[in-house]
Amino acid sequence: MDTQNILDQAISRLRDGETLSASIMSDSFRVIMSGNASDEQIKSFLVTLAVRIPTGEELFGATRVMRECVAGVALDSPETLLDTCGTGGAPKTFNVSTAAGIVSASCGARVAKHGNVSRTGRGSAEVLERLGINIHASRSQQKLCLQNAGICFCFAPKHHPAVAHVMRARKQIGTPTIFNLLGPLTNPCSAGRQLLGVWDSTFVTPIAEALHSSGTTKSAVVHALDGLDEVSVSAPTRIMFVDRNGCTEKIISPEEFGLSTWNISEVQAATLNEATEFISDVLYLGRGGAVRDMIIFSAGISLFLADVSGDILSGVKMASKSIDTGAAGETLRAWVSISNTEAPSTDCM
Repeated sequence: MDTQNILDQAISRLRDGETLSASIMSDSFRVIMSGNASDEQIKSFLVTLAVRIPTGEELFGATRVMRECVAGVALDSPETLLDTCGTGGAPKTFNVSTAAGIVSASCGARVAKHGNVSRTGRGSAEVLERLGINIHASRSQQKLCLQNAGICFCFAPKHHPAVAHVMRARKQIGTPTIFNLLGPLTNPCSAGRQLLGVWDSTFVTPIAEALHSSGTTKSAVVHALDGLDEVSVSAPTRIMFVDRNGCTEKIISPEEFGLSTWNISEVQAATLNEATEFISDVLYLGRGGAVRDMIIFSAGISLFLADVSGDILSGVKMASKSIDTGAAGETLRAWVSISNTEAPSTDCM
């Protein structure tokens, strides 16, 4: 079938109120990601798809093509790697996932943190750069960071060149599209374990289904009842665990794991400087309070997903100890140093 017809037929199905099979979604995305669709076609497809919540099958079909197109980093045992990348779009905190990734690495998890800049200027890329990390590290440097610090950063624009084909259309649309959901599902290191936060509770189930269809090893999708795309310390959190056997949903609260409940304002950062200080004060100075509790809550779940701890409570205790002993701060210092060190180039090998 002509590539133009593939996308036009998918748009027609969507306008008729149909959902798309994974196969049709994949075919449509191959047209888009190969540069064979016009801006008008892309806009029509994305806008029509955005009038409802995408199904797990649609997300899986799109994710499959995103992963085909990624400029990946080849690492040993990707099924053991952990990512803590979320969708963003919720009330802004201090980039909890970044801090939790560092703490998890200090406890023995292998963390391949995927992320980007944010519209607010306080995304994982901005925060890590302010902390001293070289976010533009080469693949050789990324591998060296993972090997020696237990964590590396995959800056999304370096790894998703095919997304350039949709950027003009997305800017013209000006509102979130399915691509805001696909980024966290497309880790460049093929991480088999994820803690993935979403800005709207309606996305929890379809994203969990897409992870399951994609063969995730052990992951969790979260949305807090206070609106955060994180595991919250100011309200219960809806969490859906995903592995190769299926999906299991729970509601969890900080008190279950020996943590306090805090006002949401205690974890909200107004500026990039404040977000960076929140993280450095906990990791380098061991400061207590709401920010610390939120970091160790997310890290505790991450350690459970990475099979470093046997359950979430044990993970929370491990995360707390890593901060108290200075291990978390040492991991961050090592990461800063290694990411800024030249590594023998293997990028073309």
